[in-house]
Amino acid sequence: QVQLVESGGGLVQPGGSLRLSCAASGSIFSIATMGYYRQESGKERELVAGTDSARNTIYADSVKGRFTISRDNAKNTVYLQMNSLKPEDTAVYYCNAVIRTTTGSTNNYWGQGTQVTVSS
Repeated sequence: QVQLVESGGGLVQPGGSLRLSCAASGSIFSIATMGYYRQESGKERELVAGTDSARNTIYADSVKGRFTISRDNAKNTVYLQMNSLKPEDTAVYYCNAVIRTTTGSTNNYWGQGTQVTVSS
């Protein structure tokens, strides 16, 4: 079994910063990609940022220059540093990882989600 456990999130004023963390644990052989998606109420889930095992990164245009994704391969953990937050960043943020397990299967896993609210 594999689990993704998220931490961080909360309420912040516009222009503020938050840091999300997501740690993968369990029967992990290797992790291909880790990243964050977000979902606003009534809308589809969208990619925010992602990184692969070589630490290549991808960002949604709306967060480029404000958010930074990083990964600690030794800890199977991904971080999302969010700066200059805007009200439109308000959403539930979900950690995602594509993981090859020790049994040989490769699956897509999701964290439990964490609420980020940007409001004055």
